[in-house]
Amino acid sequence: MKLLITGATGLVGTSLIEKYTQQGIQIHYLTTRKSQLKSIDGAQGYYWNPNKNEIDLACFLGVDSIIHLAGATVSKRWTKAYKEKIYSSRVLSTQLLLKGLQSCKGDHQVKQLVSASAIGIYPSDFEKVMNEEVAVEPTAFMQKVVYDWEREVDAFKAEGVPVTKIRIGLVLSKKGGVLGTLKIPVYFGLGAAFGNGKQGQSWIHMDDLVGIFSAAIDQQWEGVFNAVAPNPVSQSQLMAALSCALKRPYFLPPIPSFLIKLGAGEMSDLVLDSHWVSTQKVLDQGYKFQFTDVEKAIDNLLR
Repeated sequence: MKLLITGATGLVGTSLIEKYTQQGIQIHYLTTRKSQLKSIDGAQGYYWNPNKNEIDLACFLGVDSIIHLAGATVSKRWTKAYKEKIYSSRVLSTQLLLKGLQSCKGDHQVKQLVSASAIGIYPSDFEKVMNEEVAVEPTAFMQKVVYDWEREVDAFKAEGVPVTKIRIGLVLSKKGGVLGTLKIPVYFGLGAAFGNGKQGQSWIHMDDLVGIFSAAIDQQWEGVFNAVAPNPVSQSQLMAALSCALKRPYFLPPIPSFLIKLGAGEMSDLVLDSHWVSTQKVLDQGYKFQFTDVEKAIDNLLR
């Protein structure tokens, strides 16, 4: 088996490449930096530039499956220019990937596209549990980004390539991400929930996220799947679990929503929105989670 991976240097991409190269699986990856074409051991890089509509078609040679992870981080301040980057890095990169495949004019062996997506496509709700069948009518910025991203991914079906969309939740990883951001104030005893602290946090341990992507490839899943652990928690419960793991007190009152909105603007949606998300469809595929309890997941990552 040979894989083509976009977003290979990101949080999820590096973990997937580490797993697959250890298994001796051949990896091609796309990078926007020509200096990084040989920067990943055991993998071959190819240049692309979605903003200029450029892609090295040799990246598709011998590839059986594509794992599409490309997308700018949403954790930088949402200026007008950066919001455009968040959107274009997902939508334009997907369009270019499809255009590149079409340029091969059938001279390829790609049998599947597994694309990252996000649970941010669902509306914020403090009570309702969302599954993959929920009808989406995007209104907020991140909803529109993910909705349009998935629409471009679905265009691969017209080329005879089955599509799998992995809607990723709050990723817990020792290499960065949300834990890296939250543990700093918690370490100094300044941990506090955001808003009322009741918003749903549908989290997933990095090992399980890698496991779900691997299962989707190995078993050729098709359709939409929520990549979240079976037991989501509230924001307050997440902060309490992190404080406990770091052996720090957790007593400060939640930070009022209006202060967060005042400081972060529209970006405040990332911490104030509530997503209680079901992973039943993944369980029905036979996937066995390594981490179902947020306390044990955090302990594993911080020890």
